[in-house]
Parts: sequence; structure tokens; C-alpha cells
Amino acid sequence: MRLTDLSTIREIMSRHGVSFQKKFGQNFLINPQVPTKIADAACVRPDDMPLGILEIGPGIGTLTRELAERADKVIALEIDTALIPILDETLADFPNTSVINQDVMKTDLTTLIENEFLSQGMRVSVAANLPYYITTPILMKLVESRLPFETITVMIQKEVAQRLTAPAGDSEYGAITAALAYYGKTERLFTVPAGCFLPAPKVDSAVIRITLHKEPPVKVIDEAMLFKTIRGAFAQRRKTLANSLSTEFSHLGREGIAAAIAASGLDASIRGERLTLEDFARLADELYRLGK
Repeated sequence: MRLTDLSTIREIMSRHGVSFQKKFGQNFLINPQVPTKIADAACVRPDDMPLGILEIGPGIGTLTRELAERADKVIALEIDTALIPILDETLADFPNTSVINQDVMKTDLTTLIENEFLSQGMRVSVAANLPYYITTPILMKLVESRLPFETITVMIQKEVAQRLTAPAGDSEYGAITAALAYYGKTERLFTVPAGCFLPAPKVDSAVIRITLHKEPPVKVIDEAMLFKTIRGAFAQRRKTLANSLSTEFSHLGREGIAAAIAASGLDASIRGERLTLEDFARLADELYRLGK
């Protein structure tokens, strides 16, 4: 079954009376090489332990079929009820695949992952072609869940991929970049031109992979303070770090903020976009001590 073939896609959707749903950000792949490359990147097997994949937004099952050929089990979460009959058809020859008609943002991932994967002794990773409009909320839910995902391999808007993988000091580097670095190593794998989709979006996409840390790469006194510090550093990114932090830490006053920056070994005139995760960790600890 060639689910990247234009005539096949149109025939299946027409037969089931289904149309593309803009509200769900639906863009189906029509380049057969892309789902293959995503599945290869998501289904890494460093050992003989069974591999389970959580897929978010399977669409008509194009990527799902590739994942099912490589993994021992695939659980796909699909928000669009109209696509469930199509998935029943396109995935019929893969008994290791199940589709759940749920919104990932409303799903109890802890229970799902425990019941479907961990209880069966499986390693688990995530793969998805994410809608542009909800990329960040989904990624943050996945990493903040603290579930033992080994990798999260997702296709997202190219500009967002550039931001998520930007190094400190780059103009694209932002709060989400630094926050994700606490949870895992994010790498950009390849670009997917807009012409690889039906309907074609207005922008290109890119595939990234987040390899989750088993332990955070930095130790801090208080995690909440770390993320508050990161958020504050980018509150007014055109201003110096001291001025930007004044929004989140107004109770410390300018002198207190300046003292924390100096104690962290940072220059008074530095901007938030130049701080590495290690810099943020030191600064967060100093701000925590001052605020006690």
C-alpha cells in the first residue's frame, strides 16, 4: 500500500468521505523517502530489548507503517475521529499497531506508557509529524512528563527546528532552546521541503531528534528556579540580562540581580541569549540563595 501516492491518498479519503482538517494542521507526506528516514531515526536499537513507539498524529498511517516494520509495538494517538476508519484499513496488516482516538494533550501519558510499553519490558521512544500550531506544548508535555522516553523524533516547522537546535549566542537561541537542553540533546537531522506534503504548507519542515538525558546535565538547588531564570532572561531579549530579569525578579531589586549575575561569573552587560545551560544553572542558584 503506497500511502505517499497522490491518487491513493485521494481515493482513500474520498471513499471514506474525509477531507483535510486545517484545524488539526493536517499535511500528509507524499515523498516516500521521508517517512522511511524518520522511522530509521526513531527506531534505533542499541540492544536486543523490545522497542515500543508512541506516535502522535498518524494521519492516514504513512509513517505508522514504517514504524511498525521496525518496532515491536506502535501505539498511535490520533485526535481526528474521521481518520480512525482509514487507519483501521491502512494498518490492518500490522497486528503490532494500535490506534487510540485521543488528543495527546489530554492523554494520561504515564498510565498509557506504563500499560502499553513498560509493563511489557519495552524501551520506548516517540515519533511524530507534529502540527505547527501546537509543537511547543506537545514537546514540553513529553519532556516534562519525566517518562523514560529514549528519543523523541519529530517533524516540525523548519524555523522552529532552527530555534530548538540553536547554540547559545545564536540569534535563534531562546528560552525553549535552553529549557529543552535540560531534558535532552536536540539535533537537527534533515530538512523536508513543503512540496513533500499534500496539501503543501507555506513553509518547509525539518526533522529533529531529542535524545533524553538519563540525568540532568546540570545540578541546581531548585528546578523551578532554573526555569524561572531562563524565562526571565528572555522576557526582554533586546535588553541586558539584568534588565530582562527585573520582570521576574523585581522583588530582588536591581542591586540584588546585579549581585547574582556577578556571583555567577557573568558580565553585567551580557544578554540572555549568550548564556549556556551551565550559566543559567549557576545564576539560578545565586538567585535562589538571594531570595531565601
